[in-house]
Amino acid sequence: MRARKKKHGAERIAACAHLLIGDPTVLKNDPQAPFPTARALHLEIGCGKGSFACGTAAAHPEINLIAMERVPDVACLALEKAERCRDERPDNLRFLIGNAENLTEWLPPHSVDCLYLNFSDPWPKAGHAKRRLTHRLFLERYQTVLKKGGVLRFKTDNVGLFDFSLEQFAEMGLTVTDVTRDLHNSPLNEGNVMTEYEKNFSEKGFPIHAATVHF
Repeated sequence: MRARKKKHGAERIAACAHLLIGDPTVLKNDPQAPFPTARALHLEIGCGKGSFACGTAAAHPEINLIAMERVPDVACLALEKAERCRDERPDNLRFLIGNAENLTEWLPPHSVDCLYLNFSDPWPKAGHAKRRLTHRLFLERYQTVLKKGGVLRFKTDNVGLFDFSLEQFAEMGLTVTDVTRDLHNSPLNEGNVMTEYEKNFSEKGFPIHAATVHF
């Protein structure tokens, strides 16, 4: 679904500029540059309205989190949410408006400890498989920016995307652990931070699929 155009979106994003990595090329020399303190670096691709990013940053003061969103009008909402909850967490959250296709242009090799994919677009048509964020082409990008031993944490409500993703992980020879097709009714749900989408779907009784992928 296309995001509705936000009134005064550019001005609203500018008002939160202190939370935004306006020039992502600065990360290439020092991915910790946007943060006042260097910590383990985590990256969320497709942060939506920002609930997961804000919740994770608050729950884990030992990390720095970059939340990426390619749609500016959606990123606007995430930035404003982060601004409202800034007193509930350390200064460890920044946002980046951009496309995951450019990850290796922005981030140096082996600089990210953990990467999150939460409820990515399933691109259900077979001809769109290469657009899926768990396609081998994207996994190769993640392998470049993740540290040796880094992990990808993946959640989706889409059975087709989950099955496709498990196949792609296997083809890449990646180790997959903590696989569940009903996250919220499993022991793995302890400490789980929900997205807006996840909360809505789980309340309707839809099972959430999840896996941890080791690089």
